Amino acid sequence: MSATRVLPGFNLSLGFTLIYLSLVVLIPLSAVFIKASGISGEDLLGILQSSRVQASFYLTFGSSLIAALINVFFGLLLAWSLVRYSFPGKRWVDALIDLPFALPTAVAGIALTTLYASNGWIGHIIEPLGFKVAYTRVGVTLALIFIGLPFVVRTVQPVLADLEVELEEAATALGARRWQTIWYVILPVLFPALLTGFALAFARAIGEYGSVIFIAGNIPYKTEIAPLLIVSHLEEYDYVGATVIAAIMMIISFFLLFLINILQNWASRKTGRTAVS
Repeated sequence: MSATRVLPGFNLSLGFTLIYLSLVVLIPLSAVFIKASGISGEDLLGILQSSRVQASFYLTFGSSLIAALINVFFGLLLAWSLVRYSFPGKRWVDALIDLPFALPTAVAGIALTTLYASNGWIGHIIEPLGFKVAYTRVGVTLALIFIGLPFVVRTVQPVLADLEVELEEAATALGARRWQTIWYVILPVLFPALLTGFALAFARAIGEYGSVIFIAGNIPYKTEIAPLLIVSHLEEYDYVGATVIAAIMMIISFFLLFLINILQNWASRKTGRTAVS
């Protein structure tokens, strides 16, 4: 007797998946590259060599990388606290972590600006001490940390919950110190999940717009992110220039995420665990 199939058939399922994927992802992305291909090589180099474009790329990818790395560290600490400890207000903290998912990004940007501007609740205290956040690259990074933290926490949390405490107890019984248990027992298991969380937070930060434009100040060559530069080109009816910048961002993002996925699969095979997707 043949096994009952849950799906109506491989051919039908695959065909529906490819059609849906093409309509939602492939065709829109292809349109960007087709539009960008209409520019000459000389004009393309002119756009890429523009100091304003290079500054926006440097800010976007650099701040996204820093924010993702910070989120990996603090996201791991948050996930560890939520899984391993009980404390008053734990459910509130667990719910607040998901707030950036539901909160409109523009609201997040306005809230951060209200806090860290010169006359804000925090800004008027730290700016006289020499720490300026709003309308600087620090403010851009802070906004990207805010929207990326949940990706790391929610990726690491289930893996950490499934981690057997007996492994740590066995390592302790064999004479391992606390840092040795963390380095040789816990981190190898969590490493693929941490890489996944890093990739998700990094990818989310690269395309972020709403929460950044308010706290960044949008100063050309200083705090102007690449998505804002794309919008500026569109407002000037420079559709080719906007699509060229968008296409370059997609190529760089795909290449970086591809490398991260390769590293993640390598780590999963090394630890004998399936990568978190």
